[in-house]
Amino acid sequence: MSLLGFKTNKQFLGIDIGTTSLKLVELSLKNGRPALYTYGLAEQMGDVKIDADGQMQKMGALLATLVERSHAQSKKVVAALPSFSVFSSVITLPNMAERELAAAIRWEAKKFVPMPLEEMVLDWKILEPVALKPSTVPILQAEDKGENKTPQAPALGIRVLITAAPNILVQRYLKIFQYAKLELLSLETESFALERSLVGADATPVLLLDIGGTLATLVIVEHGIPVLTRTLDIGGNFLTQAIANGMGVDLKRAEQFKRDVGFTKQAAGTTNPILTATFKPLINELKYVLDIWKGQNHPLVEKVVLSGGSAFLSGLPDYLTQETGLKVVLGNPWQFIVYPQELEPVLSEVGPRLAIACGLALREFV
Repeated sequence: MSLLGFKTNKQFLGIDIGTTSLKLVELSLKNGRPALYTYGLAEQMGDVKIDADGQMQKMGALLATLVERSHAQSKKVVAALPSFSVFSSVITLPNMAERELAAAIRWEAKKFVPMPLEEMVLDWKILEPVALKPSTVPILQAEDKGENKTPQAPALGIRVLITAAPNILVQRYLKIFQYAKLELLSLETESFALERSLVGADATPVLLLDIGGTLATLVIVEHGIPVLTRTLDIGGNFLTQAIANGMGVDLKRAEQFKRDVGFTKQAAGTTNPILTATFKPLINELKYVLDIWKGQNHPLVEKVVLSGGSAFLSGLPDYLTQETGLKVVLGNPWQFIVYPQELEPVLSEVGPRLAIACGLALREFV
């Protein structure tokens, strides 16, 4: 199965299997534009594991229930593999014949994929031509002229995005959707789905920060392509647990405190030290990713776009701006989708959590 997918014009579903919840968005075509038909969320699934057939059947049943309760009509699905299970890299190759390209890509993939390629589903996308670093080649001249060596003109190459996922994981997803009696059209990565719903045609580099229940994913997008992705074991559940431990309260009260106070500055002008200490590894990783990007002489990232269940934490954009010096905004995955205006308040509230599902559903329309 292709990790880049294929297109169809039919009404269909985008389904995001998260670590602690399921999200669904169904789109249809209305006057030539993608329109919201329905959406759904299933909460508190616990730590999702799908490494046994019984667990895959259970997940399929949960999906079937979510489809039924959300009154979804389509059976055709685009889904995403979790970022932490997918290996990706952008490589540069010299121009070559198409028949040679596949072999060259597989050779390069062996350098960053930590599993035998025979056990992986490998896919790639050619990004754009690029000038290779010029090499200075001596040009022979008559000795009596004493002319200097002349640099050779830079040759053109191509940049290629390589994506690889374990075949066994792909097969598990196929089984889950079979148990749910849904037709899985395509699997792609979460980073592509986030880019599609939150960035669109913006060509400037953007850093996407998706904070879920147990994981945070950082993605740098340039010219519509996720070219750098990192995943960290920090999410909203970790923040809640840290508050519960630090304040000596139960998880329910800790969750409420997190939502009510969040990263808002208190009377003394400081942010809650429990949250900032727990968030510190994520801030460090964010700065590290930005430093990597800057060190590769790319155009500077000027904006961070937030999504995920923890994106709405009070004061989080201002706190991230203070730590990074970048503009930080809340992502709006509905910006490319037609929907009834009376639903805007509720859609604005759930939007950041449905960013991946929206991006998956949008795949067939862009």
